[in-house]
Amino acid sequence: MTDRPHSENLKAAYYTLGCKLNFSETSTIGKMLRDRGVVRAQKGETPDICIVNTCSVTEIADKKGRSLIRRLHRLYPDASIIVTGCYAQLKPKEVAALEGVDIVLGSNEKLRIVQYIDRWSKTRQQIVTTTSSLDIREFIPSCERGDRTRFFLKVQDGCDYYCTYCTIPYARGRSRSGSIPALVEDARRAAGAGGKEIVITGVNIGDFGRDTGEKFLDLLKALDKVEGIERYRISSIEPNLLTPEILKWIATEAKAFMPHFHIPLQAGSDKVLKLMNRRYDTSLFEERIKMVRQMIPDAFIGVDIIAGARGESPEEWEKSLSFVKRLPITRLHVFPYSERPGTKALSLEGAVSNEEKHRRVALLTAHSDHTLREFMESNRGSIRKILWEHPLADTGMMTGLTDNYIRVVAPYDPSKINTITLARLDLIDPSRTETMLATHI
Repeated sequence: MTDRPHSENLKAAYYTLGCKLNFSETSTIGKMLRDRGVVRAQKGETPDICIVNTCSVTEIADKKGRSLIRRLHRLYPDASIIVTGCYAQLKPKEVAALEGVDIVLGSNEKLRIVQYIDRWSKTRQQIVTTTSSLDIREFIPSCERGDRTRFFLKVQDGCDYYCTYCTIPYARGRSRSGSIPALVEDARRAAGAGGKEIVITGVNIGDFGRDTGEKFLDLLKALDKVEGIERYRISSIEPNLLTPEILKWIATEAKAFMPHFHIPLQAGSDKVLKLMNRRYDTSLFEERIKMVRQMIPDAFIGVDIIAGARGESPEEWEKSLSFVKRLPITRLHVFPYSERPGTKALSLEGAVSNEEKHRRVALLTAHSDHTLREFMESNRGSIRKILWEHPLADTGMMTGLTDNYIRVVAPYDPSKINTITLARLDLIDPSRTETMLATHI
């Protein structure tokens, strides 16, 4: 990056796999490079640099990362490929062996990408560097929107929970947080840049403040006072950390926190939850879901669940499916259990065949489709506030999100982009079954 004249701007293309936190950090990387004169490659242009921010939550995620890297090298053989993220942290040698990869950066090095590009540009020697997860203790802030309307504010990173099936503590390191004053300042800068909505991201958000002595609820209250930000969403929070105190405050006092929750369940069987080393049981989970529904009746409630974990016998599976079906949730995010090297789950008995995993995934997905449709139908005819995000190419339509997280489309009006206006939700879009057609008011 340093060996070309500034006027000959390098072009970079960005690729993100995985969670909202990854999207936030990719956007931050984009800003860092933009500040150095690197421009985003537009559609049809050939990039000089390809940044790949990977996920490693499942073997499928690793496979997607490898496939993307290989495809980029075929498409852009002269481009420098830089790989970071959880896959790069956990399997740096495997990533480095892929043809075309010039730089591999672990989780602790991700947001220092500029200095590694500078070093590589001088030597043209492959760089592979990671930090042991036990030594990752620094919180590196991130609050960007990239090419999106919404900002993503990273408030916490890492995890100390060590669920038996999960590699994230090894990929992200110890739980650590930003400070409330610094995060409020990030939100103010987002507002100054025209941001209307902020998604609060992290690995284990409810664990915020473990290292700083601050409380998650105090952070929420401080953010709620930032002028100009009209919406906040909590990207995902453990059920045991979504306390009644937090729920009551959101329901009765908060000005800008949306009726939208994402709460991981992972299994609807107490036996399986114990095998997973989760920190709650089905009784607590059901209590929290019902509390949300009672306090905020129109809330969107998304729930993560894993199908076919070790120890999920046919009997425990039936318990899990029955439990999920009685919960008043909006949508399931369903994942087949994936064997991850180095996890304690590999020592558990009761492996489930791939065929049975996929059967269970299909049943859970069908239930999710049903509950989502019911939720959308219950909002039919209602008038809701929409944050309009962007036009849909070649359709004459634009898309946005309601306060309670329903994706809508309506006739394109350029004056409404990045504004919040009222619209009536008319019906489910027959061409996009997870979207509703809306009318501007």
